[in-house]
Amino acid sequence: MESTESSYVSSPEAARKRSPPPPQSSGSENAEKPTHIKFLVSNAAAGSVIGKGGSTITEFQSKSGARIQLSRNHEFFPGTSDRIIMVSGTIDEVLKAMELILAKLLNELNIEDSDDVEPRTKVRLVVPNSSCGSIIGKGGATIKSFIEDSQAGIKISPQDNNFYGLNDRLVTLTGTLDEQMRAIDLILSKLCEDPHYSQAMHTPFSYAATYNSMSYAANGAGGKFQNHKEDHSNSVTIGVSDGHIGLVLGRGGRNIAEISQVSGARIKISDRGDFMSGTTDRKVTITGSQRAIHQAESMIMQKVAYANGRVMD
Repeated sequence: MESTESSYVSSPEAARKRSPPPPQSSGSENAEKPTHIKFLVSNAAAGSVIGKGGSTITEFQSKSGARIQLSRNHEFFPGTSDRIIMVSGTIDEVLKAMELILAKLLNELNIEDSDDVEPRTKVRLVVPNSSCGSIIGKGGATIKSFIEDSQAGIKISPQDNNFYGLNDRLVTLTGTLDEQMRAIDLILSKLCEDPHYSQAMHTPFSYAATYNSMSYAANGAGGKFQNHKEDHSNSVTIGVSDGHIGLVLGRGGRNIAEISQVSGARIKISDRGDFMSGTTDRKVTITGSQRAIHQAESMIMQKVAYANGRVMD
């Protein structure tokens, strides 16, 4: 069940008055403090940000002055098949880099929209659970003001208890590039006031432990009988976008049968409409030994990586 904290979204019918330009963060006392922002991108989008031989990421770092880091090829945010990008620097450097990255991804979408209607897309920020309260504000006052000021939809996912050790939540911003950038400016300026937020910069991609420890079924024996034999009490659930599930299944279930046979893991896919919390990703539950789970997960993500999917949701 979604908490009230996740229910703040802007209405497209709201008055679309043009917002004043974003406040210049450089005047504030936080302007020169190092800060960071993390957000999710698909594997295809990650390749676009990196560029051939790292050319694009090098150019963006040079232009913005910010540092841009990506999680490894198969290091995804729990419950998704998306990689994490972390941008760090001063507020202005981070905002400049974010604008370069989001503009690039928007361009990659090749949206052939006639008229002058700007496409509205989504970007999902990763924010520590402990810092979400400062974005929400008392009685939701802060997030409501951010929605009004930016005209972007802002939605905070509920805490996902399916993943043991996961202390981050997703903040989804929906809007045009300008609207998203204004919302990011407002959110980041607020997060910079939170002393706990800056500490999260030193653990950019700490989700591997979350993956290894999530959704374990109790075997009643604790660690007493752990050994290297096949242990089918281990179970991991990953998210695969609805549009890519067919690639995992294969014609007549051929792919999933092959992955199961080669890895030795059992694989179960959730029914249509049964998604990971806060996403439109279907649940893929892999059961078996740690080695079998790891191999099956790699094979599944390899299938998904071949997809010529959209770079953004």
